[in-house]
Order: sequence, then structure tokens, then C-alpha cells
Amino acid sequence: MRFTVDQRFTAAPDAVARAYTEPDLYLSFQDLPKMSRPDVLAHEPDGDLVKMQIRYRFSGDLSPAARAVIDPKRLTWVEHSTHDLATRTTTFTMVPDHYQDRFRCSGSYRFDPDGGGTVRRCEGEIRVKALLVAGAVEGAIVSGLREHLDDEVTVVDTYLA
Repeated sequence: MRFTVDQRFTAAPDAVARAYTEPDLYLSFQDLPKMSRPDVLAHEPDGDLVKMQIRYRFSGDLSPAARAVIDPKRLTWVEHSTHDLATRTTTFTMVPDHYQDRFRCSGSYRFDPDGGGTVRRCEGEIRVKALLVAGAVEGAIVSGLREHLDDEVTVVDTYLA
């Protein structure tokens, strides 16, 4: 399933793109409803490129279709990302700690001017292998991802203020 998610921030694109490379930002995500606070496992700046590895743990409710194939307690993954601050782009791959044979997700972010602020466009693809319910599970995960990314906006805006 391909997906696109747009977020709008009040700060300028360079500031928002840079914020997503700062480990302290992820400490601010501790009160978001669907995820526990992410753990920054690696932060490797090299000029305009920053490579990161961040572990996420799902803490929301899963639909019955998703629970049929996924144990919520085992729903953790590491996002491997490369941030290019010169072009304000990020590529990512989500690597599950469990269910490696059933889950694949990758994509990119782009930070563009939007009036006096920023629009971050996330484009990606998610694949779940599960007989009969794969589409429902993919839809549930993308829906949760959209909600989580929407929740991040206020945290990032506050962090940059």
C-alpha cells in the first residue's frame, strides 16, 4: 500500500528539517497517544548528512484485524533514516524487531516552504504479509501513522518556539 501524509508546521523548512535530526526532539514525543517515547539508538552527523536509528514502540489500540496477526506487545521497530539537510529530504526504512518476514515499510520525507511555515510530505510504501487481512492491517497501520504524524506537529512547533 502506497501512502502520502502531509503535515504543516509554523517554522521555516530548514529549522523543521534540522529539528528532526536532533535527539532532544524525540524526548519531547513522550506524551503522544499511539507511541511510547522513541529511543535514539544512533545519531551520526557528517556535514549536511545525518544518519539516525530510532526505536519506536507502539502503545495504542490495534483493530481486531491487526491483532489477529500482530501481538501489540511485540510491535517495535527501528527507523533507519538518512537526513540530507542541504536538500531538506529524508529517506527511511522501518525494520521490525519482530515479524521481519511479515512487515516492510520505507519511504521519504520532503520539507517545503508553505507560506511562512513548512509542509512536510511523507511518501512511502508499506507491505504486510497476512492471509486475507493484509489490506486491513496495512490500512490500520497507515491510519495510525497519520494520526501519530499529526500529533507530532504541535510538539515540533513547541520545540522550535
